[in-house]
Amino acid sequence: MAGRILVIRGGAIGDFILTLPAIGLLRESFPEAHVEILGYRHITSLAERRYYANATRSIEYGPLAGFFNPKSDLDRDLSEYFSGFHQVVSYLYDPDKLFESSLRKAGVKNLITISPKLDDSDHAARQLALPLQQMALWLEDPAAEFFPADDDLALADQFLVRQHHSRVLAVHPGSGGERKNWPLTAWREFLVAEHLSARWERIFVVGGEADIPRLETLRSTLPDHGFAFLERLPLPVLGAILGRSTLFVGHDSGISHLAAAAGAQCLLMFGPTDPQIWAPANDHVSVLAAPQGDLSALDVATVRRRLDEILQDVR
Repeated sequence: MAGRILVIRGGAIGDFILTLPAIGLLRESFPEAHVEILGYRHITSLAERRYYANATRSIEYGPLAGFFNPKSDLDRDLSEYFSGFHQVVSYLYDPDKLFESSLRKAGVKNLITISPKLDDSDHAARQLALPLQQMALWLEDPAAEFFPADDDLALADQFLVRQHHSRVLAVHPGSGGERKNWPLTAWREFLVAEHLSARWERIFVVGGEADIPRLETLRSTLPDHGFAFLERLPLPVLGAILGRSTLFVGHDSGISHLAAAAGAQCLLMFGPTDPQIWAPANDHVSVLAAPQGDLSALDVATVRRRLDEILQDVR
């Protein structure tokens, strides 16, 4: 099938990256098709003109709300937009099928709706790709991959050259939930120990808007030299930098999924969530599960021992 394919995907960074294998399956199966993604622009930028999608459109558009209201008149421009695709795949939460009904009313002929609510039956990426079997498409590899644009790589290289460092440890001390975070006291002890080990030329501490309070707390307690705080970077540039890092340490978070998709060697600490479902499926990802799912019970020495083992393997 050539023509036009639309994927509608809300959710956070990790949700989107876990969906990339499914979008990649569409791209691989229909290389001549025009693939477009309707989603959050700062997240879908990871896919736009970066292998997966020819174009993206913002989901944050007021008239779209009418597609969830059975009494609302459907926006004409949106109706024409949706009906202009030969295949629509929607991951929007739509338990009452209001959005589905509106899409069909707008003229969408071929529609697959996929619930973003997942269970513990299989890896998340496989569950998100499973309904594509309706199109005779089967996912073989659930590992996501990020394909940076030349501009992303150039900016990442400029940054690393400007820092005059090549052996880099990158860490993300945040996540979407407090119980999924290693305590800041443990992060500080770990980062100071790694700084004193002198095996890193630079340690990057990365984060987004929601991570700023944790990053500010760490910044106030760490030495003034040896650390660089990378905050609010565009996701494609951050992905390119993480892909250039020697090793990444983080939690169950969207940034960890980005680091894994970018090819970074990863050590990820998991607490209450199941890594069999939610961890990146990439071969270069090592998961350290906290005792009884409690990250406060995971001591710094255990994390550093696992890090030592990983570094021995990658040398």
